[in-house]
Amino acid sequence: MKQLFLLPILFLGSCSPEQKQKPVPESAAEVVYTKVDSSTAGVISGTVLFKGKTPLRTKVDMEEDPQCAKLHKQPVFQDAIAVNNTGKLGNVFVYIKHGLEGKRFQSSAVPVTMVQKDCGFEPRVLGLQIGQGYQVINSDPVTHNIHPRPKKNREWNQSQAAGAEPLLRRFSQPEVMIRVKCNVHSWMKAWVGVVESPYFAVTAADGSFELKNVPPGKYTIEAWQEELGTQEQELIVEPSGKPTLLFTFKGD
Repeated sequence: MKQLFLLPILFLGSCSPEQKQKPVPESAAEVVYTKVDSSTAGVISGTVLFKGKTPLRTKVDMEEDPQCAKLHKQPVFQDAIAVNNTGKLGNVFVYIKHGLEGKRFQSSAVPVTMVQKDCGFEPRVLGLQIGQGYQVINSDPVTHNIHPRPKKNREWNQSQAAGAEPLLRRFSQPEVMIRVKCNVHSWMKAWVGVVESPYFAVTAADGSFELKNVPPGKYTIEAWQEELGTQEQELIVEPSGKPTLLFTFKGD
């Protein structure tokens, strides 16, 4: 009887090596990032213009917080449409919208910084990659609040006292654009563009932008402006090519 009893146990306890191995989850597979050949990469550059009647600038009333008002000797104006005296448009977010499908790019380890300075956000518009650090610094003698209002990413809302440590957050999904507000000071506004690739830029005061180290290919480039909407253009980057673009936004 003992032999009859032990045999099933020995049988059940014996497993083949294949049965012991567990499949590796797909999520654990190593991510292969795209390597761009710098010898054939190109540069996309361009300018964004504004045509039409220059919009009136809205004066910011900071009297609700006397500490903020004391930081300014001159009136402060909202620059939702940052056009200079030659019609060049700053603070426009430009990025490759299509053409990089199937490619994956490693996010930069260097965080992008937004500073709360003189009771405003600087810069007003910035871009970063998914997974890249978004650092917020309060350089003012007053308490501020950082409150991104995304539609695809997780919303968060945190106060930041004067002299507090920088806040560091990340966004996991591409989203153009995310509005950022301060719940303490209603006039404080900023925008964050989150994309999958390193090919994005914010136009300078002279309306210029540049996207470097772009692999050859056909692309759709989008330009976003917070009041004037978006525009798209297609182009082809030849090996070591340097195509240029001109976007023109029109006002009333």
